[in-house]
Amino acid sequence: MKKNFITQAFAYNRRATQGGSPMQAMLKISRAIDALNEFIGRWVYWLVLAVVLISAGNAIIRKTFSMSSNAWLELQWYLFSAIFLLGAGFTLLRNEHVRIDVLAGRFSARGQAWIDVIGTLFFLLPMAVVIAWLSWPFFTITWIHNEVSGSAGGLILWPARILIPIGFVLLALQGVSELVKRIAFLAGQGPDPVQRHDPLEAEKALAEELRRLAEEKA
Repeated sequence: MKKNFITQAFAYNRRATQGGSPMQAMLKISRAIDALNEFIGRWVYWLVLAVVLISAGNAIIRKTFSMSSNAWLELQWYLFSAIFLLGAGFTLLRNEHVRIDVLAGRFSARGQAWIDVIGTLFFLLPMAVVIAWLSWPFFTITWIHNEVSGSAGGLILWPARILIPIGFVLLALQGVSELVKRIAFLAGQGPDPVQRHDPLEAEKALAEELRRLAEEKA
């Protein structure tokens, strides 16, 4: 299945490089957006490690030496915000956002692609653009006045505030990329962008493992 999907994707990419159709140009833009969010997502991985180390260090120092620092505590929150906001586009690229497939899972691949197109156009993109637009003045005011946290020894606020417009711009860009890929799929000019799994795959794997363990004990 995976080999067939990869072969199909290469075939579509080879076909897209021939000629100069508008869809070819849009798919190139889509691939560039994918590469951007892939690059950012790879770096965000390291922020998870940084948050874990800082959190553990804060806890150890507080319990061992009865000392605490608002700056280090706020740094944890900043990094957590960076993981959530900067990783949103990467998560959409990997199709890892929470889905409610009670109804959508019953549709064909084309039906699900149409649901994604409508959801992206009327929900995801308007939401992301509006939040990015409204959060920009929120950041600029903080930047101009060089606002600092109200906690003693706290950090400056603008690095955390700028994460909001950046994160939602990245999410909106990835939404455009996913929209292009689904339109290409519906037009027969691209592979199905969603990797679908057997919903009973995990249960089958567990049953097989239990059967193997039972045979070993016998």
